[in-house]
Amino acid sequence: MASGLFGIEHSNRSVDDHWGKNCFNSSFPTATACYMLAHDIPAIYIHLDYINGKLCVVADEIPIKEVFNSADRKAEDLYFSFESVYEPYQQYSFDAIDGIDLVVRDVNGNYLSPLEVKLTVLPTDQTSHQPEEKWGCELVIRSATTSYCALGMFDSVKDHSRHIREIFEDSCSSIQMWDNDYEMTHKMSSLCESIDAFQKEYYTHQKPLLMQTIWKTQGKSPLLADQAFDIVVWSDYAFSRLFVDGASNPAKTMSRPMRATARLARCLWELSKSGKIRVVDIYRQMAFGNQTDKEFAIGGSKWRNYVTSNRTVTPILPKDVVNEIIAPGYIQKLSPERRFDQTLYFTVLKDK
Repeated sequence: MASGLFGIEHSNRSVDDHWGKNCFNSSFPTATACYMLAHDIPAIYIHLDYINGKLCVVADEIPIKEVFNSADRKAEDLYFSFESVYEPYQQYSFDAIDGIDLVVRDVNGNYLSPLEVKLTVLPTDQTSHQPEEKWGCELVIRSATTSYCALGMFDSVKDHSRHIREIFEDSCSSIQMWDNDYEMTHKMSSLCESIDAFQKEYYTHQKPLLMQTIWKTQGKSPLLADQAFDIVVWSDYAFSRLFVDGASNPAKTMSRPMRATARLARCLWELSKSGKIRVVDIYRQMAFGNQTDKEFAIGGSKWRNYVTSNRTVTPILPKDVVNEIIAPGYIQKLSPERRFDQTLYFTVLKDK
């Protein structure tokens, strides 16, 4: 554990970097995933299915090797590049695409997987007052995540470009101004229908996009629950339902979910026509008066509607697993002004 974290032997972060502000929140989840990879413990998998003629988000399990797209490689055979560009997607954009939280490569430099990484507490303040089986997490999503969602969806089905164009042609070709609030609110219903049709056709091509590590506390207390850690992996298709579902509801102005839906439809349609777009320009242009770095947020109750696994009640990893994921002496490197750092710094050290 040269980095002080399980499995992270090759990385673009130094040992000290992992414990710094805004870095530990992605380094620790990655190490947790490496631990689960080494012990053959699957993650919760939230993905899209088509059942009885309807699209629905379902909970299953997925091996970490499929999340990393690493085949039979072990963690020590992988290179973890944080806040980096997933270069295979650059071919789809004329302008430079954003980085994503984690790019997994092998030690020979082959690109394997781009993942957005979240570290979230269970429960939220809002859901802590409800029965434990209704506890949930909050997700705050960046626009970089939704752009990778669009690029990843197209990358998986690029050989079907002609048919994808046919799916989106009616709803997209008549749009005169993609940044016009009035026009886009009136087009939203047909855009949602096109995305639905696309996903019904190609949902078998979905792949992991968001890796969310949850840490469970004893209600609102900062103390860890006895079963404290788990990983929820969202496929790109299931992730998109967080904003597409409900975006077709009538509205006078563009909401954040409506904006994300319109951007996704535009990216897929323009990529199906030419195979290359100005993805950054699309996201900058279609702001609709909202800040462009934050895409949208999901509260704990809505999150729980999608994450229906019983493992949120009893996470798969016990609290003392931190002593295997974090090497001795390294917790002291944390800055306990942030909530998860406080929990580890005070509760884990106190138990020793």
